[in-house]
Amino acid sequence: MNRLANETSPYLLQHAGNPVEWYPWGEEALERARLEDKPILLSIGYAACHWCHVMAHESFEDEQTAALMNQRFVNVKVDREERPDLDSLYMDAVVALTGHGGWPMTVFLTPSGEPFLGGTYFPPEPRHGLPAFRQLLEAVSDAYRERRDDVARQAGTLVDALRQAAELSPSADPLTESLLTDAARALQRQFDPEWGGFGGAPKFPPASTLEFLLRWHRRSGDDQALEMVTRTLDGMAAGGMYDLLGGGFHRYSVDERWLVPHFEKMLYDNALLAPVYLHAWLVTGEARYREVAEETLEYMLRELRLPEGGFASAQDADTDGVEGLTFTWTADEGAPSELLEPFEHGRSVLRGELDEELKGRLFELREQRPKPLRDDKAIAAWNGLALAALAEAGRRLRRADCIDAARAVAEFLLGPLSDERGRLHRSWRAGQARNPGYLDDYADAANGLYELHVATGELRWLHEAMRLARLAVELFSDEQRGGFFLAAADGEQLVARKKEFDDNPTPSGNSMLAFVLLRLGRIWGDDELERQAAGVLRLVRDGIPRAPSAFGHALNALDLYLAPPRELAVIGTPEDDVARAALAGFDPDTVAAFGPADDVPLLAGKDYVDGKAAVYVCERFTCKAPVTEASELVV
Repeated sequence: MNRLANETSPYLLQHAGNPVEWYPWGEEALERARLEDKPILLSIGYAACHWCHVMAHESFEDEQTAALMNQRFVNVKVDREERPDLDSLYMDAVVALTGHGGWPMTVFLTPSGEPFLGGTYFPPEPRHGLPAFRQLLEAVSDAYRERRDDVARQAGTLVDALRQAAELSPSADPLTESLLTDAARALQRQFDPEWGGFGGAPKFPPASTLEFLLRWHRRSGDDQALEMVTRTLDGMAAGGMYDLLGGGFHRYSVDERWLVPHFEKMLYDNALLAPVYLHAWLVTGEARYREVAEETLEYMLRELRLPEGGFASAQDADTDGVEGLTFTWTADEGAPSELLEPFEHGRSVLRGELDEELKGRLFELREQRPKPLRDDKAIAAWNGLALAALAEAGRRLRRADCIDAARAVAEFLLGPLSDERGRLHRSWRAGQARNPGYLDDYADAANGLYELHVATGELRWLHEAMRLARLAVELFSDEQRGGFFLAAADGEQLVARKKEFDDNPTPSGNSMLAFVLLRLGRIWGDDELERQAAGVLRLVRDGIPRAPSAFGHALNALDLYLAPPRELAVIGTPEDDVARAALAGFDPDTVAAFGPADDVPLLAGKDYVDGKAAVYVCERFTCKAPVTEASELVV
């Protein structure tokens, strides 16, 4: 066993028995590289990654390859989900070098951590234009020993580029509704009218972009925006990428039809897609969207929920080393032939209409099979996304089980995933919390806690949301240029300090925190929080017209920023008829707070009316007379 045996990450533990002398990232590995003047071979992946497993089997389990790695390199293995700062930094380097990225990621560093060469998957033998991994190892090692000046120049150039990328300046142009208009038009040009989604194969679920289009339809009445949403949601849910039997979405589709998936199931995809389907149901009234939302949440509760109250990260793409084995069917396993679409190795995916009896029967048959590995590491940010999804769905669907699960996630985030100072950790597994929290951990958790407040009316969650949001500003803000860094100012200092703005596959910490600050700023009447949010939007303002699909959640935050401020001060509980009526529709630009509570500015001085629950409809704290009857409510 190597040094990874002491880690908790399932991905790192998968490599603990390799003949490679792996180190986890840390000072021990860096110090050895400095003392022995060896380059660092940094390998980054995650537990549910199919090609990570392939490269591990082909190369890291091979004695000859491992001997070469051990002789010439200090080898470091990183779980990208535990260390998004390392993943983001070195992925930018790989993209700069090769024009593309992905996992497994293979990067060669100087002993000081500066990257000078990298790529993704490398095969054991030369193929598809890629060198054999051992050939690459020998060439890199020789270059480091014999052409040190070239290596230093390459590393210096890359690090300069990485640092400059973090120094994006805010746009001087105004933030106007034309940005939303132009984004909707650009998305229409990229839209696939036959199958839904944007662009061709492979297709990834564009949750944040669909949320923006629903908002744009509401703001503008643009029916084409709604058509893009419904066509995409129907395409994704037709079967293949969506699990018709057990609910929940696989990671992405390798084709343009959403048919053949990459079979891993991630918590974050499902936590983001369930609200999109829920909102589509609110907008269209179509029951099929509500059903997909509920089935997706039930999948999360059944397969990913941990005994401690949080949620596991993912299920693997492979079962017993075979991709998709759990989820695919042969012709003689009981599934009707008309529902089978070819996958590979004589197996098929399910697509089509299933009645409840058939669905139940096939699900029971499938439950007898081995299940894929579950990565039972809990990530704070993804648990924050799950918290928001469960809380809102529990409120709208009157599902007490979802509310209870949401409360448990909140307790998990504020308990095992927090330290004695109230700061978040990034991850938790086997009773141990690891790594300080990153920007998206704070932003997603704060957003989820706000949603839990709206779902329960309990003030504790609103105060905790504000506490984490203010703490995020303190830890991550860039007062010089605006926006927020990925890692805290008092955290580990890498060769460059990154900001993340890409909203795929999850909302960036910047766009989510901007969104949260706008919501909470309007409840507290805090202009400084709105200024911080606007700082994020000015940094991405010029990128939005060029690539709106990369900034889906930033567009949601911009829509909120441009909307007339509208607040609901609710004195009562979410179960009161007038409160339920006030919050019933799809009204994403309205913020709400429940009281009474004089320590929340929106609620200060407001109380029950003649003993009845009351809703105060306000704009920038200018409130209409309180309403106590749902029939009198004009929202």
